[in-house]
Amino acid sequence: MLIDYDPTGVFLERGGIRRDALAALGPRLAAARDEVLADARLWERGGPVPVEKEPLDTRFFELPERLLAEFASNGPASELARLRASADRLAQAVDSVVVLGIGGSYMGARTMLEACCHQYYNEVAAAMRRGRPRMYFEGNNVDNDALLDLVRLLESRGDRWGIVVISKSGGTLETAAAFRVLLRELRGTLGREAKSIGELVVPVTGTSGKLSELAKALGCRETFPVPDGVGGRFSVLSAVGLLPGALLGLDIERLLKGAAEVNEHFRTAAPDRNVVLQFVGVCHLMEEQGCDVRILSTWGKRLESFGLWYDQLLAESLGKQDRGALPLTIVNTRDLHSRGQQHQEGKRDKLITNLVIERTQGDPLAIGRSDMDQDKLNELAEKTLPDVMAAAIAGTNKAYLDDGRPTATLRVPRLDEFTLGQLFQMMMLATVVEGRLIGINPYGQPGVEAYKKNMNAILRGKAID
Repeated sequence: MLIDYDPTGVFLERGGIRRDALAALGPRLAAARDEVLADARLWERGGPVPVEKEPLDTRFFELPERLLAEFASNGPASELARLRASADRLAQAVDSVVVLGIGGSYMGARTMLEACCHQYYNEVAAAMRRGRPRMYFEGNNVDNDALLDLVRLLESRGDRWGIVVISKSGGTLETAAAFRVLLRELRGTLGREAKSIGELVVPVTGTSGKLSELAKALGCRETFPVPDGVGGRFSVLSAVGLLPGALLGLDIERLLKGAAEVNEHFRTAAPDRNVVLQFVGVCHLMEEQGCDVRILSTWGKRLESFGLWYDQLLAESLGKQDRGALPLTIVNTRDLHSRGQQHQEGKRDKLITNLVIERTQGDPLAIGRSDMDQDKLNELAEKTLPDVMAAAIAGTNKAYLDDGRPTATLRVPRLDEFTLGQLFQMMMLATVVEGRLIGINPYGQPGVEAYKKNMNAILRGKAID
């Protein structure tokens, strides 16, 4: 387990929690873990599911081990191998791929791009992308101008392009509408070859439903499943996230291995040494103290999309029954110059969790010496940008500590597929454990369904109940 969790900054005399309170919560955290594990076994056995636990979308838990075991035993016939083969085929056929999906159907893939790829991935030459296609994300809004500009961009470059469309049912209007528009545009670019459109469209969907039927009508060469028992925001380690990850040329096997290691740690580590349970315990106790705003403070630019993925995970899972903490992602040091003032001197309703990557992917850049020292930086000439970042983290945490502002820190030694898989699985497990701890079903999103129902009724001229 490479993730380290340090809650030292929450043990404050004023506005924090006591160490013995976290220790005393241990039996309840262990019981919540046992319930999560029992839920997973219940789903695998085929139920029956108690009414109060419906829906019970627990299959995300065993996905890493199942996919890895199938890959080891079935080789080229396994889902993991077929995902890689499909991604390689499409990558050779196109210059760009548009990934269509909303919420959990695209946020994990976007996280992979930003965390593990070149920071200007779509702008650099193909060789710097290792020959992989550019990747764009749409179908996550109904912004006319944004979609139109993407179409114009693809046309202006004369790109060969394809589509990965992700929707379990195909009924989500934002994604379905964008898919229809882009199918029309793609047919136009293919001209006489429009009959081959099924070669350039790869759906990830359920075994039945609107998108499944449309995929058959298009003659799509490959279609991959959104597994039963896996909710959208818990689907990043299924084909939903793995296919885009493979298109980017990422090592999706290592992504799954990182997640599988978290599962083993979660199952076996005692509450006082269990990163998942300690994280949940601190968040829960701080919320009981009135800190119901949870700030994920990502240091550096590579994990902003991970924070937004986690925002959805927490908000949709626990924002029910007039309860649930408010998640908020920030990027430092950038946001120290905007939100930092409020975090330092605003309402005492926030728990700040730092997410720190200890080593950069590239060589450290030194500030360096200059003949033009008007900026007075020669005295820092030997310092590197990672040195500046480390000083900013330490200085900010000291300022918060001095004013009694609670902080905790998640550290990973480096950012790659393995550690990203660990982060994904850790946060999904922490969310369902907290749901069981406080008596809220972490699965399902009835509030989201209400807006969908009203929007569709308005568009079709029907009365709203």
